[in-house]
Amino acid sequence: MDATTSGTPTIRYHNIPDQPVTAIAAASVSAFPRQVRPCFGDSSPGEFPLAANPSIVLHVLTACNLDPRDLAKLEATCSFFKRQANFAPDYELSISELAALDMCQERAIFKPMTDEERQSLKQKCGGSWKLVLRFLLAGETCCRREKSQAIAGPGHSVAVTSNGVVYSFGSNSSGQLGHGTTEEEWQPRQIRSLQGIRIIQVAAGAGRTMLVSDAGRVYAFGKDSFGEAEYGVQGTNLVTIPQLVESLKDIFVVQTAIGNFFTAVLSREGRVYTFSWGKDRKLGHQTEPNDVEPQPLLGALENVPVVQIAAGYCYLLCLACQPSGMSVYSVGCGLGGKLGHGSRTDEKHPRLIEQFQLLNLQPMVVAAGAWHAAVVGWDGRVCTWGWGRYGCLGHGNEECESVPKVVEALNSVKAVHVATGDYTTFVVSEDGDVYSFGCGESASLGHNTAAEGQGNRHGNVLSPELVKSLKQVNEKEIKVS
Repeated sequence: MDATTSGTPTIRYHNIPDQPVTAIAAASVSAFPRQVRPCFGDSSPGEFPLAANPSIVLHVLTACNLDPRDLAKLEATCSFFKRQANFAPDYELSISELAALDMCQERAIFKPMTDEERQSLKQKCGGSWKLVLRFLLAGETCCRREKSQAIAGPGHSVAVTSNGVVYSFGSNSSGQLGHGTTEEEWQPRQIRSLQGIRIIQVAAGAGRTMLVSDAGRVYAFGKDSFGEAEYGVQGTNLVTIPQLVESLKDIFVVQTAIGNFFTAVLSREGRVYTFSWGKDRKLGHQTEPNDVEPQPLLGALENVPVVQIAAGYCYLLCLACQPSGMSVYSVGCGLGGKLGHGSRTDEKHPRLIEQFQLLNLQPMVVAAGAWHAAVVGWDGRVCTWGWGRYGCLGHGNEECESVPKVVEALNSVKAVHVATGDYTTFVVSEDGDVYSFGCGESASLGHNTAAEGQGNRHGNVLSPELVKSLKQVNEKEIKVS
């Protein structure tokens, strides 16, 4: 209907609050009688009932007055009304809550959940379907679930196609390639024993590989100890083909992370579990290196949903989703200041890294290197902290930073992803450019400076530099491992 032809004055949108459907249903329809109005674009008149609540019309009539965030919500709500809902009416929910619930049901992780599990997740996220949707989308953003992946481990690599098919190659002394042998593979080779199983996430550690399927199952192969250190003595038994981790069969897992002396997994509901390295209660529980039972991470994160985990040398980072926004918690060994709390003391329970609030930065992706860590914020800023050896923090020196510090050299770059190694850091920009800094041993940073007459290409890089060789690929980079 064209409001200008009907004599209806222009109505402005002024942040009208959501109203429950009960309020709309309870309104007296008789107060809004059916009237004949010419349908826009059709010369013949059509008959239709006016809206039972003017606020619904306002959402449509005044889209031009919305800011981008409100407009995005409006578009989501409008798309919700274009099709049949996948759930029974809930008269207690507002329009935007109904739209958020409908969008949640399109997410692969949310679909198989029971009503009881969904309600439990809703309460854990803050009692709103909009917060649940944010939790689901945040996990997909930082972990690339349901998409192709390439993961580099210390000696071997694993690639996963968008269809969940897994290929592996590289060192295989412990059977970590999953082909049933201990022979090295110089080219990517498909893991045939996984046919019919769709893999959505991979973790590659020292002599060990873990895979997560779309059904929440975890498969492991290589060294058989969850507490295996890089040069440790545990895990003398070798597993050369993927085997289901039986102790996790009652937990729907969406991500795994392998750190030195321990392994961590993240459940669909945002709960973190760890294996091993509980000696002296380093992670808040007392276990042995060969324990195969997962232990829930206790403390501040017990009732806070986590969307991503990252494991480094004896420490763990958790990206949490709270009603107030995104935040990062750390636990484990504090050597070098890598826990980000302004000290080098250990933390036996997860502790909030408060520096991000002071920086007014909302974390989007976390990365845990051996001795240093990094975060990308939603605004594209990059923060690093921990041991700064070889310049791996990107601050132009080799100093340690015990709290997150913004990498000033990247101020003109909007980052979308960050990856950390032993003493190296890689940043991917929104435009697909890759920047690297840190230890240049074995030309691992990708800077061919010798060919350009600028010095030793194996030298250390103290500030971020563009990896120019990747520009020749003529493809947009989206992730580095």
